[in-house]
Amino acid sequence: MELVVRHQTTYLYATPASQVALLMRLRPAALDGQNPVQWAVTVNGAPVEPFTANAFGDWEGFFQLRSVDEVVIVAAGRVETQDRHGVVSGFRQEPPHGVFLRQTPLTRPAAAVAALAARARGANDLATLHALSNLVREQVAYSPGATSMASTAEEALAQGRGVCQDHAHLFVSAARVLGIPARYVVGYLLSDESAEALRETHAWAEAWVQDLGWVGFDATNGVCVTGHYVRLCCGLDASDAAPVRGSVLGGTGITIYADVRIAEGGADVPQQMQQQQ
Repeated sequence: MELVVRHQTTYLYATPASQVALLMRLRPAALDGQNPVQWAVTVNGAPVEPFTANAFGDWEGFFQLRSVDEVVIVAAGRVETQDRHGVVSGFRQEPPHGVFLRQTPLTRPAAAVAALAARARGANDLATLHALSNLVREQVAYSPGATSMASTAEEALAQGRGVCQDHAHLFVSAARVLGIPARYVVGYLLSDESAEALRETHAWAEAWVQDLGWVGFDATNGVCVTGHYVRLCCGLDASDAAPVRGSVLGGTGITIYADVRIAEGGADVPQQMQQQQ
């Protein structure tokens, strides 16, 4: 299918920032089953160029501004996708998969996470990962606003509520406990309008399965990734995989607005387009 995406992030400063430096991972890579046929990223209307591949095979672009009280980042385009039953391959480059066994402060497991991982163990790694995805969804109910960007996998499991970030962190943490490399992934999802609204970008996980490679698991929705997903970037956790990172000199009272719109391509795209803001 063809997916049309428009992702706008706006930063407003109560007093002007003397300098803003941005590192953006907002360009989807060409992968097996994912082909960006048209894509552009702009900051305050100026194109961001060039984008270069990082060590994980994701595209990164850098941009600087001076003396601004508003920064508007727009990433938009069309991406052709295919359902590959969750298998993700075709990266330009990537590190050894063992890199993704490393835990971080956001994924570091406590006894409860280790116990959850033990419950998921199955006949093989693929069966284990499917069971783990189901357990994560059962143990942590989707509840917008229940956690923050600083919440850990352990905290989300303890309170039994969270969002896609928490589901991905918990899945990644438990998979690593089991010795299975796993990483945090950010992108876009064309969701069913009858389902609960997913805000901003979406998060899921990828785990390494021998003889298959990387397989995407979306514990929030209880599925492996399909042609409804557009993959942007990955990392060890949400902080490591942030689509936009930056530094600011000066500037106070920062307000951030995010608006993600996605639709299946067609003549009536404006009418079909979902708005998640």
